[in-house]
Amino acid sequence: MKHALVHEWLTPKATGGSELVVREILKNVDADLYSLIDFESTNPQSYLFKRSIGTTFLQHFPLARNGVQKYLPLLPLAIEQLDLREYDVILSSAHAVAKGVLTTPQQLHICYCHSPMRYAWDLTFDYLNASRLGRGLPSYLTRDLLHRLRQWDVISANRVDYFIANSQHTARRIWRCYRRPAEVIYPPVNVERFSLQTQKEDFYLTVSRLVSYKQVSLIVKAFNQLGRPLVVIGDGPELKLIRKLAQPNVQVLGFQPDHVVEQYLAKAKAFVYAAYEDFGIGLVEAQACGTPVIAYKAGGALETIRDIRQHADKGTGLFFDHQTETSLIEAVESFEAHERQFSPQLSRLHAESFAPEVFGNRYVSFLKRCYQHHQLRFSHNQSQFLEL
Repeated sequence: MKHALVHEWLTPKATGGSELVVREILKNVDADLYSLIDFESTNPQSYLFKRSIGTTFLQHFPLARNGVQKYLPLLPLAIEQLDLREYDVILSSAHAVAKGVLTTPQQLHICYCHSPMRYAWDLTFDYLNASRLGRGLPSYLTRDLLHRLRQWDVISANRVDYFIANSQHTARRIWRCYRRPAEVIYPPVNVERFSLQTQKEDFYLTVSRLVSYKQVSLIVKAFNQLGRPLVVIGDGPELKLIRKLAQPNVQVLGFQPDHVVEQYLAKAKAFVYAAYEDFGIGLVEAQACGTPVIAYKAGGALETIRDIRQHADKGTGLFFDHQTETSLIEAVESFEAHERQFSPQLSRLHAESFAPEVFGNRYVSFLKRCYQHHQLRFSHNQSQFLEL
């Protein structure tokens, strides 16, 4: 059978968990690749260099290379212009509009959903409050746009035959938004990229995009009060704010190359994370280094971290209950009381359950089951039609 894989956008700046999923799918399935825009096939540093990738009219729009989110009203229209009729199976990797491609009744469409469209659902009010378009007269147009996006998002979900979610948390969100069940297959984490280090240094670490919902400013404020050494790695619109907030015990490094991030992850006494994530690959990467994690008790973190206070013999971190400075400060103090109980080797072993081979095996196995079920269902529908 002939396969097509559809992803939202492929640019040098898009290097998150969804792009790792695309890479692993392509390792396990022979598929032609499509995207709204593509600037990776011309990037000599990319594994997609010189690969033929189908794109949409947004490819030629000004500043598209820096992200097509600025053309948000056009994204549903653009994805629907991809003509995929020659394929038997459509695979989509979606956190925005990729699942909205048009398909025929004979085609099988399997969507790996990283998240229902965040700015249209969970983060609507966060985006409105953080944007100039969320205030005054423009806010009415923005709210109307988001309302229409939600309508299209639900309609396009009906074009998918089978959903895969990257966590139980995301599966619940898929059900809430689309009323569709989803198979949970955790995304691949390249644990071999990280070295286990048992001797830790006296500093805490957070690595994140510096955007509001990641709550890095909360972490910095909490450590300002604690006076403990904290290293912040990451870039984004809140970088200036974070540097302004940071007191002498907080070191803000900004963007750092992968090898530097790996070194800090391996040496840190604990990795601190305050975001409400669907999965959170960084949490698993820290554990791959044998580094304990202090994380907000919500979302995908509940599926990747074992709290030492409930799992004394196999704990890999601990949680704080509220996204507040007080709650995080209490968690850091609790961590220091339990610090000697953590085993770097057990953290590494736990992280290996999210390795790429595990993802590949589960993904291919699920595809095969979907093929079989689709063929049986299609044959059954045909026989019913002939009986009529």
